[in-house]
Amino acid sequence: MVRWAEAGDLPGLVSIELAADGLFETVGITFPPGTTMIEEVDDPGTVLVEGTPPAGFALVTWVDGNLHLDQLAVHPDSMRQGIGGRLVAAVIDHARAAGAPRVTLTTYRDVPWNAPWYARHGFSVLPEEEWGPELRAVVKHEREMGIEVASRVVMSRAC
Repeated sequence: MVRWAEAGDLPGLVSIELAADGLFETVGITFPPGTTMIEEVDDPGTVLVEGTPPAGFALVTWVDGNLHLDQLAVHPDSMRQGIGGRLVAAVIDHARAAGAPRVTLTTYRDVPWNAPWYARHGFSVLPEEEWGPELRAVVKHEREMGIEVASRVVMSRAC
């Protein structure tokens, strides 16, 4: 069951993000050192979780008037059980209820569980000329942090 996170859920999400990030090493992607995205969250109201205790989470923010999926992570031990799909559906439902025209995200173009997976969930590549100033800043920030270590793409889905 997808629900909004509580403050007590946040510390446990770090291990989920680290475990999920570890899968990228199998395709040659190593993230730069530093804190995880979830460690930087101070408002549990920006995080949707699946399960008690959580097996996965979706971190969202607002970017250019759209709901932006900053991070989706499912613990590898719980993958292939529909958790990611339920989290994405909850993000889309929240965006629709909040009046957002679309959900945006950045992801790896050629990693099977990234852009191809999101495409199966209704997302498509958002051409750069359609990026707003805040989305451009997100992409720039990712590059400055060293996240642009493989081919990345911006995707969106109408609500």
